[in-house]
Amino acid sequence: MKQILFLITVAGMLSPGLLCLGADEKPLGSPSGTSSSKSNTVTFENVTVSDAMKVSSKPKVTAESSLPAAKLKVKDLVVGTGEPATPTSSVSVQYVGVRYADGKQFDSSWEKGGPTSFRLNKVVRGFTQGIGGNDTVPPMKVGGRRLMIVPSEMGYGENGTPDGSIPPNATIVFVVDLIAVK
Repeated sequence: MKQILFLITVAGMLSPGLLCLGADEKPLGSPSGTSSSKSNTVTFENVTVSDAMKVSSKPKVTAESSLPAAKLKVKDLVVGTGEPATPTSSVSVQYVGVRYADGKQFDSSWEKGGPTSFRLNKVVRGFTQGIGGNDTVPPMKVGGRRLMIVPSEMGYGENGTPDGSIPPNATIVFVVDLIAVK
């Protein structure tokens, strides 16, 4: 009995907090190093998403990168199990959009009263490919939540937006929940 107690004590000293975690939780500093189910926060390419896996609520998205993204980057925060989108699908989504350089929010369906619907071939290329997929990005499936980092040339390019919320040549970030595909 003393040997077992000694081993538990030593294991606790070598791995602080490890014995306090639930079966499905990973300690901070785990090999992935980027997420903790206990905190429900994910960090990817200088973007942090709080409430990352809680699809029923608006995620908090922060970003700060001095370098623009060279290509579309995606990370599934929740993998959907429903119908996959295609680049020509009509979709219904909830989303938050922020600027990659400073994390300033420029748009959010959550604050406009709920999901919005549109055809993926009628929006910026980064949204089309980030949701509908391409040769290197798998399509989102209904029920999923995805973080997308969209380079300027796949977003609003050298003009930015007319209202100035997205400046010229700005990389933008979206967290998108795919609600339905038609």
